Amino acid sequence: MGNTRLHQTTHLARRMFELLEPICLVTFLADECDQELAALGHRTYWDGYFASRAAPLGRVPAQVVHAAFYNFAEGEAARHIPSAWETIAPEASVAARERGSAASLRRILGEELAGSPGLARAADLTTKAATSAPTEGRVMYAGMRSLAVPSDPVARLWHSATMLREHRGDGHIAALVGARIGGTEAHVLAALEQGIHPPESFGRIHHLPKERLGAVMDGLRQRGLVDTDGHFTDAGRATRQRVETLTDELATPPYDALTPAELDELISGLEPVTATLVTAGSR
Repeated sequence: MGNTRLHQTTHLARRMFELLEPICLVTFLADECDQELAALGHRTYWDGYFASRAAPLGRVPAQVVHAAFYNFAEGEAARHIPSAWETIAPEASVAARERGSAASLRRILGEELAGSPGLARAADLTTKAATSAPTEGRVMYAGMRSLAVPSDPVARLWHSATMLREHRGDGHIAALVGARIGGTEAHVLAALEQGIHPPESFGRIHHLPKERLGAVMDGLRQRGLVDTDGHFTDAGRATRQRVETLTDELATPPYDALTPAELDELISGLEPVTATLVTAGSR
């Protein structure tokens, strides 16, 4: 009975991730958010990314941002934090990210879907879930929870989906730390899961120094997680699966706030939104 219940809850968390992730991805893939951040004066995409995503934490030093984000290489946060905030207030970057992301969603979804009662109801239910989970041990999620929830349904849907994304991300980091998988190592395992070989060519890490990537691969080989050719071993694949399963398990608490009927309603309301975004590539 316990295993059945665990399977059901992790399946729900995975399904909600699949439904909500395309909503969040407009922030990183569509043009409007980047344009809003550039209009503030952020010089590069990554200046805007670090400034706006880290801003809910307050004016913390680069070391804290590096720890909270986890999967960026040493020194990458310091190239943008705190310099990105020196002339642009963190609050302004947060507002620009919200404006741009909501504008992207409205454009991609179209007036009919963006203004539909179904989307408004999905935004309400997503917000109910996103504001109901404990914040302990969830640094990025707690930061997002400190922000005001927008009144506009499209902006509220994006904001609450992003809260849940950060909640899931915090749990994913906990799972990685428990498995002794570092941020760069996590990218290697994710690349192998996607069939990318050599994994060092993965877009998130290919720019890193070859010596750094070589040391990461050597460490994974010594632990028996990848073989001499840079492919998964059985142990490596099992480790990756354990991390993903635990990530799903840790992502379930927000949805405890919804009744079974509300969960069904939320999923039904999100499905046409997600389908439209997936077709457009969230761009």
